[in-house]
Amino acid sequence: MKLDPIRILLLAAVALGAACRTAGDYVWARDLPRSAAGDPAYAIAPGDVLVVRVWNDDALGGKARVRSDGKISLPFVDDVAAAGLAPKDLARALELHLAGYVNGPHVSVALEEEKLLSVSVVGEVAKPGVYDLLAGSGVVQALASAGGLTPWASDDRIFVLRKNPDGGPRPLRIRFARAALERGEDPSAAFRLRRGDVVVVE
Repeated sequence: MKLDPIRILLLAAVALGAACRTAGDYVWARDLPRSAAGDPAYAIAPGDVLVVRVWNDDALGGKARVRSDGKISLPFVDDVAAAGLAPKDLARALELHLAGYVNGPHVSVALEEEKLLSVSVVGEVAKPGVYDLLAGSGVVQALASAGGLTPWASDDRIFVLRKNPDGGPRPLRIRFARAALERGEDPSAAFRLRRGDVVVVE
């Protein structure tokens, strides 16, 4: 039986959640600094639609969708890497590319259409799966998309598994309590999910 990509991603998330269930290392969301709980600088991703403006020369700018290879093309500028960059960093890169055509180009990059966040939700939820969430969504929105918690869900063993910022092989485990999420307390309420996060309810 051939598995579609979403099912493969879900199975991988389930396996990751099971592998981490016995691990004891975690950090409570309430203990995270607010800079870590909130939104990082936005990183452009494939599928995003960008609006590029070149000051005093509208013909050089325009709209560009980030291709699956992470690059964009514009008039006079072919195949510029965009994925993974903040909009301001892409603007600086485009200024360098346009320097041969414009004297002292000033470029701005804005996000017109943002690709949704794909987040896996597994464990004791009504409908485990992979869900597309709006940017800025938190754990409550992910759990709601999955139909809420089952009667057997733990009240304080809700985790977000996130790629380790130190580059280590084991994901960062961020722990949440149900009551804090429901009341919107402490940094739990300010926590924002990122692409690739896995929400695990034990």
